[in-house]
Amino acid sequence: MDRKRSIDRLQSGEPFDILVIGGGATGLGTAVDAAQRGHRTALVEMADFGEGTSSRSTKIAHGGVRYLRAGEIGLVRSALAERGLMRRNAAHLVKAQGFVIPVYDRIGLPFYGLGLKFYEALSGSESVGPTRMLSADEMRRMLPNVRSAGLRGGVLYYDGQFDDARLAVALASTATKLGATLANRCAVRGIMRENGRVAGVEVEDLIGKRSFVIRAKTVVNATGVFGDTVRRMDNPSAERTLSLSSGVHLVFRPELIGSRNAVMVPKTSDGRVLFAVPWLGRVIVGTTDESYEKPELEPEVRASEVDFILEQAGRYLERAPSRADVCSVFSGLRPLVGRAGPHATKSLSRDHHVEVSESGLLTIAGGKWTTYRRMAEDVVTAAEGVGGLTPVPSRTRSLPLSGNLTGDSEGHLEGRFGTDAAAIEALSSGRPELREALHPRLPYTAAEVLWAVREEMAVTVADVLCRRTRSLLLDSAAAAEAAPRVAQMMADELGHGPVWVHGQVEQFYSLARRYRI
Repeated sequence: MDRKRSIDRLQSGEPFDILVIGGGATGLGTAVDAAQRGHRTALVEMADFGEGTSSRSTKIAHGGVRYLRAGEIGLVRSALAERGLMRRNAAHLVKAQGFVIPVYDRIGLPFYGLGLKFYEALSGSESVGPTRMLSADEMRRMLPNVRSAGLRGGVLYYDGQFDDARLAVALASTATKLGATLANRCAVRGIMRENGRVAGVEVEDLIGKRSFVIRAKTVVNATGVFGDTVRRMDNPSAERTLSLSSGVHLVFRPELIGSRNAVMVPKTSDGRVLFAVPWLGRVIVGTTDESYEKPELEPEVRASEVDFILEQAGRYLERAPSRADVCSVFSGLRPLVGRAGPHATKSLSRDHHVEVSESGLLTIAGGKWTTYRRMAEDVVTAAEGVGGLTPVPSRTRSLPLSGNLTGDSEGHLEGRFGTDAAAIEALSSGRPELREALHPRLPYTAAEVLWAVREEMAVTVADVLCRRTRSLLLDSAAAAEAAPRVAQMMADELGHGPVWVHGQVEQFYSLARRYRI
């Protein structure tokens, strides 16, 4: 992906069929679907691809076990089908993951066992593993740190796991290869109209410090938690349609659970679900579901949410976690369709909704990572009607994403880059310094920094350490220590001077402090 080339095309005056605002999962999926159908497609993102909610998930590709309790069987079945497509089309990034539920009461084993058997049945041919009930001894072997007192057994079931930010990059790369024009760090400042109809947007390139207009037959608002903000650019009196929910996650070393299996706590003290999931050599524990008022890229991590996760995890683990054990903490906001009072967002549906304004602005809202492809298909079909485009069937169900590797992808590079792993290896040929780790506590090499800049449109240190690699999430202190080296490498590659390096390092230090408790 070449940002300069993209900017040149975006400001050339060339009209597009579909312009997508927002470079998260839904927006990127929409760009892939639209480009695959042959429509002239553009996408602009005010921050980085996946910088908001789409890089801050629990890293689970799932149907939603807890949605069964709410009776949303259709939503679960649809999401399970999409989970299967994710595993086929991005096999290097989406894997099967075992989950165990510790049970401490008599009714729990048959209740959760039957419920999860039904969950598996809903997946049909897309099942990723058999559900079975476990004895107390089996539970202790599978989960060495499980609380033993009163343990009656457990249930093992399977779902999917993935690296959300890497999948976002794969979508961006796929859209580009299909002919779409994408650019990050481009903020929409206004919506253009002609004869009362949306005809494009006014954009500011935040890197090049210039503004221009992009014309399009259809404009899609896929900005997630910022959806209402863009809707009000089109109609200042538009009513608020989204409720925001904060999801906090704590990251620990693998000894926390001592197992390759994840833990699912089906009902916390306030009725939520809690996960402890092995991921990239760490364990992610979360998430919370608290009402949040204002859309932000870096939402506040509330002390009460941290305490809630520690307390709930401690109820199920022999050695309870403490604040001193936390390697990093991160929070994301969910854009839920509907209005809810304080602390009631867990009752809102995770289904998606497509809206067309009177002037023709299309807004796609709600949903979740696992259903991004279906959401994209729905909104592009609607966009064809709004823009008077020739209808073309979507074929993304069988479209492999960039890097898709169906064979062995267990190695570090193969598991992140798939078929591009060999090209990254080639970067360090004859340059041993590029094979060096960015930090002793991080699994990433200097070659991955160069690849991120040259091929993945990384333009800031945070782009590299937060999303192209997951350094900040894995170990916030180590990421901060790696920042000066990364900044200098990027400056050498992009032609920046010492002032840029200093500014980037200071910005990253400030960001990294938000990921510590």
